[in-house]
Amino acid sequence: MQMKRNEVREEYKWRLEDIFASDEQWEKEFKEFNGDIKKVGAFKGKLTSSRQLLACLNFTDAAEIRLERLYCYAHMRRDENAAEDKYVGMCDRIDRQETAYVAASAYISAELSKVSDEYLDVVMTLPEFEPYSYYLGEVKRKKKYILPEREEKILAMSGNALSMFEDIFGKIDYVDLPLPKIKDEKGKRVQLTQGKYSVFLQSRDRRVRKHAFDALYKTYYRLINTISSVYAGSVKKDNFYAETRGYKNSLDKALYEDNVPAGVYDNLISAVGENLKYVHDYVALRLKTLGYDKLHMYDMYVPIVENAESTYEFEDAFKIVVKGLAPLGEEYVNLLKRAKEERWIDVYETENKRSGAYSWGAYGTHPYVLLNHSNTTHDLFTIAHELGHSMHSYYSEQTQPHAKAHYSIFVAEVASTVNENLLIEHLLAEKNQDPATRLALLNQYLENFKGTVYRQTMFAEFERDAHAMAERGEALNPAALNNLYKKLIVDYFGPELVVDDEVQYEWARIPHFYRPFYVYKYATGYSTAVALSEGILKNGEPAVKKYLEFLHMGGSAYPLDELRHAGVDLTTPAPVDAALDKFGRILDEAEACVAQLEAAK
Repeated sequence: MQMKRNEVREEYKWRLEDIFASDEQWEKEFKEFNGDIKKVGAFKGKLTSSRQLLACLNFTDAAEIRLERLYCYAHMRRDENAAEDKYVGMCDRIDRQETAYVAASAYISAELSKVSDEYLDVVMTLPEFEPYSYYLGEVKRKKKYILPEREEKILAMSGNALSMFEDIFGKIDYVDLPLPKIKDEKGKRVQLTQGKYSVFLQSRDRRVRKHAFDALYKTYYRLINTISSVYAGSVKKDNFYAETRGYKNSLDKALYEDNVPAGVYDNLISAVGENLKYVHDYVALRLKTLGYDKLHMYDMYVPIVENAESTYEFEDAFKIVVKGLAPLGEEYVNLLKRAKEERWIDVYETENKRSGAYSWGAYGTHPYVLLNHSNTTHDLFTIAHELGHSMHSYYSEQTQPHAKAHYSIFVAEVASTVNENLLIEHLLAEKNQDPATRLALLNQYLENFKGTVYRQTMFAEFERDAHAMAERGEALNPAALNNLYKKLIVDYFGPELVVDDEVQYEWARIPHFYRPFYVYKYATGYSTAVALSEGILKNGEPAVKKYLEFLHMGGSAYPLDELRHAGVDLTTPAPVDAALDKFGRILDEAEACVAQLEAAK
């Protein structure tokens, strides 16, 4: 039985009152934002005047800060309880008004696309335009993909309708999915939830793992036609936007947004594809240590060392995270403590709460973290991961004006995975570890690596191929999507893994697929994080200084340039190759621990 929200102590619930003191204040601000929508058109036809352009940018900047606050508050309230009609309604209202604002302000990019590059170059040098210099530079770069005003307005107005695919999937996944009860280790019938599924897959009882696995995927199978239609619609939406603007394809559009060359995406898939032997060997090691005749997907997450899995109550887990991140300096550590003390974090799974974890917030407040903490080692690392996002957001917003504060999604996973890597290196550095304890930690390291580099690259390949199929006019029906996904599972995990029929439905439960070409950034981010965390531990203060400078940069430069500043060049395959080499070294050490344990028997 899941906890109800009113059963959770206040200190473990985020304090959204830091955004709006009450729902009534939200309503008041919502009305004022409606006024912003009506006023934004006042600058139309006047943007060739630098004075009017500045006034327009100042006005829209303030309006968008207000929109962020309204949007975040409503959606985070809904995420507390997706069945709460009041907040579902608030989300619908602000979603519609966001679309209306985007439509009403669409003329700005259209007008600026027509002004000369010389005009943009001049205004970007003026001190009063400094907060908007990056934005104006992006307008200049993207000119060829900006459409005339009428077309821009139509695209903006379509946004609310075409964003519904993600919303529909969310409703299916968070609220309507009819997950059954299963029997736990003690034979007690318990409710299967999205949050508890990962816990069940780590159970030492193979029956529990299989039962949870079968129950989950049989449920998705019953809805596979609906979900495939929703995903097909989302893919068509992505391709529609790309084609309408004149991009080569939807992948090209996604990469262009971050000014990332196609080679970065291709290098990642190629480098990982050439190093699948490592993950195949890891699967073989799992089979050997678990002692089964055959290995199934439901065996892929249970710790390979029996009785070595630790449990971490939230308070203890948080203290460990703080210790692990101490190499980043006193200021960073104090900020982590402040996040807990000031209730930036929503800790526990409750009825109808959004599954998973995230860090989010609005400019002018502080970041927030959503968790569904269940005391596992995975949850320990989730705390470090999401706080990495939050610290990145906090530093960038403290340093940068609003128009430059939002860092690109491309670099979004760097800070989170730097934290994960520092944490596990801290745990591995503990003195007097026996081989079993050390193997358990190495297993976690390998799991982080596998889940972030190999698995996310597999997802990236699935996305690329699914979008390409749609572009060729091929149907994205259940059979096509299932076959595509199953082939990738076979390729990535190798001959030692038995691919049960249920595995092919896994694509249907991945929410990130509704944010096109997002997942590859986890893999590039992790590869970057490996290099940065090793540099921090090896070189100390100089590396920390460069890293914190990167966190402060926010969205003030192109992501690849920001990473070069930190010391990593992703235009070459070198960072990915180096990360995969490290996976191989960790695997070698894990195999040595296994040999030690076998010799001691």
